[in-house]
Amino acid sequence: QVQLVESGGGLVQAGGSLRLSCAASGRPSSTMTMGWFRQAPGKEREFVAAISRGIGSTRYADSVKGRFTVSRDNAKNTVYLQMNNLKPEDTAVYYCAADSRNGLSILRNSYDYWRQGTLVTVSS
Repeated sequence: QVQLVESGGGLVQAGGSLRLSCAASGRPSSTMTMGWFRQAPGKEREFVAAISRGIGSTRYADSVKGRFTVSRDNAKNTVYLQMNNLKPEDTAVYYCAADSRNGLSILRNSYDYWRQGTLVTVSS
């Protein structure tokens, strides 16, 4: 059974940066596609970024391209989401998820394992 532990959310001013971490246990994160999703108040949960198993290809939502970077530290079995130049519209609960079967999917249903989520608030 895969378990995910998130950390790194908080309050930041517009233009600032935050880094989210997602530590996996029960299976090496390098054998899974690891994704980040977010859900703003009153909105659907949306795809943010993902990093594939193996070589670590990445994929981003258009809204975060050039500002967010997803990466992996295999030695720590941890995936990161570095968020730079944050905007108020980035305010949301951010979720880490693991996909044990597919590659770089943007679909929520592709992901088997989810963490509860961490709140990121960007003030203007």
